[in-house]
Amino acid sequence: MISKEENILFAAEKLFAENGFQGTSTREISKAANVNISMISYYFGSKEKLYEKLVEYRMQEGQFFAKDILERTDINEWEKIQKIVDQFAGRVRHHKCFYRIMQREQLHTENPQIVEFLKQTKLGFLTMYSKILESGIEKGIFTKNPPIYLLHSTVSGTLFYASNATGMYKEFLQNNETDEVFEETYFNELTQHVKHILKDLLGYEENK
Repeated sequence: MISKEENILFAAEKLFAENGFQGTSTREISKAANVNISMISYYFGSKEKLYEKLVEYRMQEGQFFAKDILERTDINEWEKIQKIVDQFAGRVRHHKCFYRIMQREQLHTENPQIVEFLKQTKLGFLTMYSKILESGIEKGIFTKNPPIYLLHSTVSGTLFYASNATGMYKEFLQNNETDEVFEETYFNELTQHVKHILKDLLGYEENK
């Protein structure tokens, strides 16, 4: 069961993704969430604050999974990288609306709160990659030391672009499966592709 606050957030997320922040009204959000418009003011105060809360909510989810992976002691550094890719790809796949919003925000945002959320999230991922890479090199698991900021860009950029182009690739491949079946295969291949790239960039050899 989701809370009333989450119900409003998720309804707003879909509308923001489809129509943008300016193109979405609180009345439309209340209708989609099936709540009285006054509930938006009660929980969030304004449409702007609702938007900021949505970004904070989704960003914190991402930080939680990253922190959990970083602290694990039962897997090595390469396995941590693989889990990051799996988790990240899963979030991009299952939260398409939010990542559509974020890609738009990175180009056009004027909200200082959103800018700060985005910056802190990126810095969090860069710190995580740095710690894993440093530890992996120290243990001899990785033999290369690529620029961390480019490593993160390789992962996020590839996932975002490929996710946005799912329909185009389905058409290009003349695939007649249902969208759901194609997407399952597509994202499996996508995550493996990203892992192969990272394996080369990090100089990881499985049977060394």
